[in-house]
Amino acid sequence: MFTNTWRYIKFATANQLFMMANDFGLDYERIRSAVAYNYPRAADLPGAGFAAGPCLFKDTMQLAAFNNNNFHLGQASVMINEGLPLYVVARLEQRYDLSQMTVGVLGMSFKAESDDMRSSLSYKLKRILRFKAKQVLCHDPHVTADPELFSLDEVLERSDLLVIGTPHAGYASLNTQKPIVDIWNLRNDGVKV
Repeated sequence: MFTNTWRYIKFATANQLFMMANDFGLDYERIRSAVAYNYPRAADLPGAGFAAGPCLFKDTMQLAAFNNNNFHLGQASVMINEGLPLYVVARLEQRYDLSQMTVGVLGMSFKAESDDMRSSLSYKLKRILRFKAKQVLCHDPHVTADPELFSLDEVLERSDLLVIGTPHAGYASLNTQKPIVDIWNLRNDGVKV
């Protein structure tokens, strides 16, 4: 449990730093690369992204419960990581009139190159967007258990805006003129929302 909790806290730290940088118009990935450049102590600072899956969250909450719910750092990590989809949508609302847009979510599994949807924050992103956007279309090349998924061609054709929910390698080289929100920096365009 300590190992998974430590990883979850590290992801929350990265996500909080991403949100702080982003709120000031700065590219977190550029900052992260500079911080880690020739500085081994910062080499393990993760990139931003939807930290999810069944184990990290569960083990962090179990450790809190074990300690009489006295684990503020772990509980803060849950708030940060679980709040990232809402943050992304709130930032998108500042830039776009989502109520007039079809938003495509690319990647629905909780980690890259997997079909495992358990606790995936892409589904949380989808639920939030359903309240905000005109329509939400989702794609995942690995997930086969979700009948609501669309083909990649259809998502690309019908969407006005794309959000990479899971950094599957195939999304790195998408050829589209539509705006793509990529908090993972999968496309090496920087990380800003």
